Amino acid sequence: MNETNKEVRAIDSPVEVRPESRTIEGYAILFNSPSNPLGYSGDWKEIIEPAALDGVIERSDVLCTVNHWENNGVLARSKKGKGTLTLTIDERGLKYSFEAPNTTLGNDVLEMIKRGDLSSSSFCFSVDVEEWKREGENYTRYIKKVKELYDVSPVYRPAYEDTTVAVRSLDKIKKEGEDSEKELRIYFSQLNKMY
Repeated sequence: MNETNKEVRAIDSPVEVRPESRTIEGYAILFNSPSNPLGYSGDWKEIIEPAALDGVIERSDVLCTVNHWENNGVLARSKKGKGTLTLTIDERGLKYSFEAPNTTLGNDVLEMIKRGDLSSSSFCFSVDVEEWKREGENYTRYIKKVKELYDVSPVYRPAYEDTTVAVRSLDKIKKEGEDSEKELRIYFSQLNKMY
């Protein structure tokens, strides 16, 4: 697994606990839904197309963690579609569900969700096929195919910020007027390899 190709995205989609249950569920990915502005200056957004997840569950080892931090423990796991983490693709997106383990982490997550402190979902992935388009002064990245899914996570803060290096590089491209799709594709392909 190449750690440098991993990307993290968070969405403001509720994580829920069924009443009188230890089942936790939520949507980690929403299709055709523009992300919040990404990048340091918020000048690009991302849309994940429905076909992007074709076959990804069957080839991925997906952990369910809190805030993408597996060092604190794992809540559930799906290895190539089997395990304690259920991943379902429907017309809305990628839904995940699991029974909270009877561990300190599992009990803490249940309590934080019930209190409303932990209320959003996120995912970590790598991209196989993407397309960049300039739309006015901003850019949109269309995810056509996800290469691998690494985790789905209940998260406290549903926001993603790009690195300062990426912003400086993107600003340089804009100032020089290099806004063709080919040049953007090369730039973001290199950026994905760096981070």
